Amino acid sequence: MKAKHLTKEEFLNKVANYETNPNEWKFLGERPALIDFYATWCGPCKMLAPVLDELAEEYDGKIDIYKIDVDQEEELAGLFAIRSVPTLLFVPMKGAPQMAQGAMPKPALKEAIQKVLLG
Repeated sequence: MKAKHLTKEEFLNKVANYETNPNEWKFLGERPALIDFYATWCGPCKMLAPVLDELAEEYDGKIDIYKIDVDQEEELAGLFAIRSVPTLLFVPMKGAPQMAQGAMPKPALKEAIQKVLLG
């Protein structure tokens, strides 16, 4: 199990359809999600990628881990005001998503997953 790459269309179907609900966050996922906004040229993003793949395996069936390439999906990056990569978006089943900037070490990611997504 690896982190899944998302296109805008997949985001609209699996995470939130901001085109039909522009003023309201309505999460469409079946499980909490962690979304990695990254770029192929970003060093910290490359270091974070294998950690996210490990977490996708460890939390398989409990959370979904997605990756969005900010250079390919500029509209999504703009929508979330992504200014630096990597930026992680933690999306719980209820409540507002939370954002964290920068590559986090695996123990910190696991703690955030437990608190924000599974807590």
